[in-house]
Amino acid sequence: MDKNITRRRFLQMGSAFTTSAILFPLANYASGATRGSITRNSIPVVKLNNGLQMPMLGFGTNTLTGDIGERCVYDAISVGYRLIDTATVYGNEESVGVGIKKSGVRREELFITSKLWVDDSGYENSKKAFQTSLDKLGLEYLDLYLYHRPRGDVKGSWKAMEELYGHGKIKAIGVSNFEPGQIAELMTYAKVKPAINQIETHPFFQEGILYEDLKNRAVQMEAWSPFAAGRNGIFTNETLSAIGKKYNKSIAQVVLRWHFQRGVVAIPRSSQKVHMIENLNIFDFELSSSDIQSITRLDLNKTQFPEWS
Repeated sequence: MDKNITRRRFLQMGSAFTTSAILFPLANYASGATRGSITRNSIPVVKLNNGLQMPMLGFGTNTLTGDIGERCVYDAISVGYRLIDTATVYGNEESVGVGIKKSGVRREELFITSKLWVDDSGYENSKKAFQTSLDKLGLEYLDLYLYHRPRGDVKGSWKAMEELYGHGKIKAIGVSNFEPGQIAELMTYAKVKPAINQIETHPFFQEGILYEDLKNRAVQMEAWSPFAAGRNGIFTNETLSAIGKKYNKSIAQVVLRWHFQRGVVAIPRSSQKVHMIENLNIFDFELSSSDIQSITRLDLNKTQFPEWS
């Protein structure tokens, strides 16, 4: 079987999948792991190091462009997502903005993230790029703005981001794909500590050292590829499947629940509304310590996206 099989293809092939498991209403779930309160639509939140509350589960939009992007963002918000993640390099900020507007949900109820690409690094370039993102999204501010990769003039960009944060144009600033040493270097000149580090992390690449480093620095970890994009056979993995059967849950739900219990924000992406709903229904069960240990043993300690390194 193809080790890189996607969830959509897996379901189409008729493998076991319990529809009833994805159609229950989103349950209220209070846990010490949330370190925050419960949002209006019952997605737990985490309090970032500047006091801002962020949903623990959101919706990723990479590759969702044009009319499909608009529809997916609208659908995601309609079924309960409030954290929407995009980036300049995704080329879909306009589509995301239209989807947000069509949703009719009040701006203050949403948590919108975008990211600065390395081609726009530097103090002046970063300010221009940020305004371009705002204009494309049709928004007056961002909840979170991330420096996308640790390349280019990080210092100049961070200064610009700090100023935009100070002026209230961004509610929190952070980074993406930074390793411990790169975080440490940033902290030598940062006046504002990054609130987030958005990275590749999933059962096959658990990033234990970075996980502990971020925890010690009070920087929130966020997973940009919580399912490893279906690579390494994640949607046919026997260990994850066996755990899912115990709770009448899909592999996707088990993985997202694992992220949640680790205290990691996850932003799964899907163009299928049924999968969006499925991904939300992870707050009515809890993985046992033995489940967690089984998933821990899946760690290969290497990226599943070598082409992005």
